[in-house]
Amino acid sequence: MKDVSRVFLESALFRFESLKQYGDKVLAQVEDANLHWLPDSGSNSIAVIIQHLHGNMMSRWTEFMTSDGEKSWRERDGEFEADEALSREDLMVRWEAGWACLFEALEALDPSDLTKDIAIRGQPLSVIDAIHRQLSHYGFHVGQIAYIAKLRAAESWQPLSIPKGQSRRYKPKQRD
Repeated sequence: MKDVSRVFLESALFRFESLKQYGDKVLAQVEDANLHWLPDSGSNSIAVIIQHLHGNMMSRWTEFMTSDGEKSWRERDGEFEADEALSREDLMVRWEAGWACLFEALEALDPSDLTKDIAIRGQPLSVIDAIHRQLSHYGFHVGQIAYIAKLRAAESWQPLSIPKGQSRRYKPKQRD
């Protein structure tokens, strides 16, 4: 029987990897001109969301077990300021660096770390809760990126999962 702590860490790593892969596939469909497009004045562009994910990931996962997840060097408000000068290459460097920081920290965890507490903005959280918190946070933002990308791509969008109206094709056949 597998240790539940090890299963949790393997599952968390798998889910973060899946989320990144989904984001990679979404970003591959985004034309450069659409990276900075705003759905409306109160929304964020894909570029701004990437900036925010990068800042959050670097802050949360750097020294994950030993320092507060909100680092003094983080400029969170600046993450939400549009920088039209950022190219796709600049944004992808940030995207990859944030995920690399996350994966390095997650892979370094030992199952015994899961019951320990860390802090984010001074709030104590179990390592399990902190991992869940970040997984849901990043899923929210990758979903935003996907939605914006699909809006801009319109009819040229290539579905990343089962296409609309084709679910029956993907259901396993029942045995008699």
